[in-house]
Amino acid sequence: MQLKNAIDNFISDLTNVKRYSDNTIKAYNTDLVHFYNYCENYNKMNLSHITEKFIKTYLMRLNESGFSMRSISRKLASIRGLFKFAYSNNLIDFNPTLNISNPKAEKKLPEIINEEAIDELYSVIDNSSKDPKLVKCIIEILYGCALRVSELCNLNYVDVDLNTNTVRVLGKGNKTRIVPIGSKSKIIIKDYISDKTFRNSNDAFLVNKHGRRIYSRMVHRMVNKYLSQVTDIKKKSPHIFRHSAATHMLDRGADLRAVKEILGHENLSTTQIYTHVSVERLKSTYKKSHPKS
Repeated sequence: MQLKNAIDNFISDLTNVKRYSDNTIKAYNTDLVHFYNYCENYNKMNLSHITEKFIKTYLMRLNESGFSMRSISRKLASIRGLFKFAYSNNLIDFNPTLNISNPKAEKKLPEIINEEAIDELYSVIDNSSKDPKLVKCIIEILYGCALRVSELCNLNYVDVDLNTNTVRVLGKGNKTRIVPIGSKSKIIIKDYISDKTFRNSNDAFLVNKHGRRIYSRMVHRMVNKYLSQVTDIKKKSPHIFRHSAATHMLDRGADLRAVKEILGHENLSTTQIYTHVSVERLKSTYKKSHPKS
């Protein structure tokens, strides 16, 4: 089968059968158009003419052209999807991507802020925010409960239980988890709700000055504004608080599996990245302060 027809059929399957999101389909299409253009240069217009060696050469050319490991891995995933689809539909006799492994990318350790910066953050908010109770509550839940920004925005009044000191979180894959609320977090949360009126249990818990549920872009802007005043880290996003919370818990001796449950990670390996952050912090402290460093 002609490569162009195979790509068209594959994209149609993603759109109409698998019903992938528009952004995902756009990404697949962009990657496969790039691959198609490369194949065209070498007159590889039929699926059966594309070999494992040819695909590996394409990946090597991407690397030489300055594409990041992440971009190369994504393009390979798109090509894999195409040939898996072609093989499943008997368009080819052999899938040439079966033995091609992902390029190994160096894992970047997540940036974090220190505990002193968190305390300084609250002083900045008190002095400059028009709604300090809301802003501090947002940051306290992001950091104190280690939530994702989407989880934060979706909280309802019923989810925050100050009697049991827990918050019910709807995480990825619609999985619910219970996260503890610390005593210091409870003080800030109680201060926020002291002048709020909730008519029913499903009311949005965190609302702006107009009484509407907060949303992700608003939280990103807010966090960026205040983090810029207390830290020079590059990425000043709400996720920084989640990274920082996990790292600080491990720094203080928390069990890795307990941290995994708090974060709502499906695999322990995802949580283990924070053990590397803690080790790097120890190394940094050693180099700065130990006379034998």
